[in-house]
Amino acid sequence: MNEKNAGPSLGRMDLNLFRTFEVIYRERSLTRAAAVLHVSQSAVSHALSRLREQFADPLFVRQGRGVVPTTLATRLAPGILDSLERLQQSVGRLQQFDPARDQRIFTLNLPEQLEPVLLPSLLVHLRKVAPYCRVRTAGVRWSELALELAAGRVDLAVQIARPTDAFLRQTKLLEEPLCVVAAPGFSGELSAERYLAAEHIAVASWRRGLSFEDLALGHLGLVRQVVQRCQNYQAACLVVAQSDLLLTMSRRHAELVGRPLGNQLLTLPLPLPSIGLNLYWHEHAEHDPANLWLRQQVSRIAGRP
Repeated sequence: MNEKNAGPSLGRMDLNLFRTFEVIYRERSLTRAAAVLHVSQSAVSHALSRLREQFADPLFVRQGRGVVPTTLATRLAPGILDSLERLQQSVGRLQQFDPARDQRIFTLNLPEQLEPVLLPSLLVHLRKVAPYCRVRTAGVRWSELALELAAGRVDLAVQIARPTDAFLRQTKLLEEPLCVVAAPGFSGELSAERYLAAEHIAVASWRRGLSFEDLALGHLGLVRQVVQRCQNYQAACLVVAQSDLLLTMSRRHAELVGRPLGNQLLTLPLPLPSIGLNLYWHEHAEHDPANLWLRQQVSRIAGRP
């Protein structure tokens, strides 16, 4: 056979290049691929150049701010991704995790309203069953979550249930019913009409975007009067205790931060859905024993009343 026309030989290839191919294919960006791989962008570009030489094809071409695979790369991708996934599963089965002895620092992404509900019980539980493990929490925007999970900077995330890309795994964690927090002096019945006519305080971590309850009201064709916004529910409950504003939030969180201030917890007079919260992790961690164990612990604690 003519050596010049021979296809790339696996024996002559650096198999690490296939991992680079996989991440570029998934991320559609050399910059994001570099972040996932914990290397410089020039290192990713160099690896891609070597792949292009091996396959005599550009493999990925620029489109906008990212890259898209060529026809050849699209043909190669299923086999490469499947092989790497099976290799990861094999390695994962060889790994062991002993919660009673191993030392790990797990990073959880938790929404602000769930941290006081879930974290104290989780930490108490882990001190008993995994005394050398530590948990830290981090706030990550949804738009950045897939990259943070892929890079291993976040192990698990709890977020509002929503469609996601194929690289994230998810399972239902819990449903959080809403209630209305009113000042200690609030009197009378809270009807739907009174709720919509009242002035409200809303909690939003970011400058823009509607809260969950405003989105739900919008689906019903309703709008409430939000006259004040703040970044966390504890501050909002303090404002409610000293005003006639109403606050809508999850009941379990309201029991923790609203009731101790003397605020009243009222039934929401409109048919808004509960907040569905899911547990998310990256597919690379699907078979990791430590990640699987942590998912089980978080689900167990979240399921407690």
